[in-house]
Amino acid sequence: MDHNFITKGDINNSNKAVIFVHGRGATAQDIISLAAYFPVATYYLIAPQAPNNTWYPYSFMAKIEDNEPYLSHSLSTLDKTVKELENNGINTENIYFIGFSQGACLTLDYNARNAKKYGGIIAFTGGLIGEQLDPKNYTGDFNSTPIYIGSSNPDQHVPVSRVHESSSLLTNMGALVKEEIFDYMGHTITKEEIDSAKSFIFK
Repeated sequence: MDHNFITKGDINNSNKAVIFVHGRGATAQDIISLAAYFPVATYYLIAPQAPNNTWYPYSFMAKIEDNEPYLSHSLSTLDKTVKELENNGINTENIYFIGFSQGACLTLDYNARNAKKYGGIIAFTGGLIGEQLDPKNYTGDFNSTPIYIGSSNPDQHVPVSRVHESSSLLTNMGALVKEEIFDYMGHTITKEEIDSAKSFIFK
């Protein structure tokens, strides 16, 4: 891995991994600090860093083409990260994702475009990307992958309607989705949310 990633652990002595995906204006170092709240001490941890701290320039609800070529580059970054883990012997069913805000949106969209059996996916405040969701953009079968999506009602960046729409689409693709909407939580991650995600994903 190059300097655009933060890593913790030994990839050669881990059979499970977590990919952390930071939000707009944040850093890989910020998001990987969440590891302290999850039972991942023996996992290989990796967090890619977005150029200029942003995965794509506009809202995740903008037209896909408005966020190009940045969105495609960012999706490719996640794909390369997954393939690097696979090349080091970590199968996708042992790969987990934790993303927040813009990073949660990117995570969900990458997973839906490449659906298969993953260890688990946590999206703190996010939804699938695009002005309108087109199921034709998404392929594969999650094969009962657990996906946790938590968000606030209201949230200034992520409409609850898009969270519901995303949960439904992911469920139709074979995921086991746990969606939680917290009233007036704000655009943040709370302990209640972390505890709920942890118990659902890391059983």
